[in-house]
Amino acid sequence: ANGTMVYVPGRGGSGAARSLVWVDRMGREEQVPTPLRAYSFPRISPDGTRVALVVMDQEQDIWIWDFARERLTRFTFDPGADQYPLWSPDSRRLIFASARVGGSNLFWQAADGTGAVEQLTDRPTLRLPVAMTPDGNRIIIREVGQQDDLMLVPLQPPRRPQPLVQTMSGERNAEIAPGGRWLAYESNESGREEIYVRPSPDVSGGRWQVSTGGGRMPLWSRNGQELFYGSPDGALMGVRIEPGPAWRSSTSARILQGQIAYSGFGRAFD
Repeated sequence: ANGTMVYVPGRGGSGAARSLVWVDRMGREEQVPTPLRAYSFPRISPDGTRVALVVMDQEQDIWIWDFARERLTRFTFDPGADQYPLWSPDSRRLIFASARVGGSNLFWQAADGTGAVEQLTDRPTLRLPVAMTPDGNRIIIREVGQQDDLMLVPLQPPRRPQPLVQTMSGERNAEIAPGGRWLAYESNESGREEIYVRPSPDVSGGRWQVSTGGGRMPLWSRNGQELFYGSPDGALMGVRIEPGPAWRSSTSARILQGQIAYSGFGRAFD
């Protein structure tokens, strides 16, 4: 009322410098010796040797950190924004979304940087890769629109997207369980983001809600026995999967307190 303006300094924006840390279940942090950069969307390779990251402080490119060599190497060089890195199951290739030809289409290249970059899709619709089937033959993408949908894109030409989970609600951040039996994703069908599970590959065979107080960014443990997700207050939640022919899980429990960074609509931990 007296003309004084109040504002919050922009220290948490996409270009803010961040560090990478390993965190155990007791909340103990171990620093990864990466330089301070504006990291987003970390994705650990299936063989555990590297992590692909989007670095937002230059031209929004993808970089790769080698854990053994402790070296950060630039992977993409195009002036167009490159983001959402996704490893192939054999850790030999990276799929990513890029605006280098306008819009956002899918590309891939050998993870060691050799060979040419190959364009996989050519559509005006904004498409972002989120997961790959265990056999490495198909990619699950988020097709951005008035309501986001999950689509399945074969890697063999002609690579026409096929609906996977397509409803009047918005679906994002799909993850296939190790072994390929379950598909976890987030949806706003209840009016807020929650985590759901469906059978895979027959996603019409059932649907179960996992979170109850809000949930985003699902992630399976590597042995497929747990499903993690982020809560609205920044905690890491988890459920244990019970064996059996149908979906059964434990009640959601807090795995870690704290503030999980949200990188737009993508998962910011791995």
